[in-house]
Amino acid sequence: MKKYLNQLKVAETSGTKIGLFRTICSIFGGLMVAYLGMTLLVFIIPGTAGESIIVSLLLNTLTWAIIALWISLSKTKYIALLRCIVPTLIFGILLIILYNI
Repeated sequence: MKKYLNQLKVAETSGTKIGLFRTICSIFGGLMVAYLGMTLLVFIIPGTAGESIIVSLLLNTLTWAIIALWISLSKTKYIALLRCIVPTLIFGILLIILYNI
């Protein structure tokens, strides 16, 4: 496991190619972070759920694109993986806390 993590931490020699790993991380990681963030936004915005959902639906595409770009521009594969996992865990934990209140 350590060998595999060390392999992910090495920066690539050519910075011109994004690579399949970072592309997949940016698409699916950006999607998960965007949807969890918009779900959290529905809980935070005061008002009815119908009004909050409209704002979330409008911002979801923009948020997905920005987060996918942020993930794909990471220096190493390890950073790309962390940029997918850490925000997903944070938003997931916050949703669990807010849902149980």
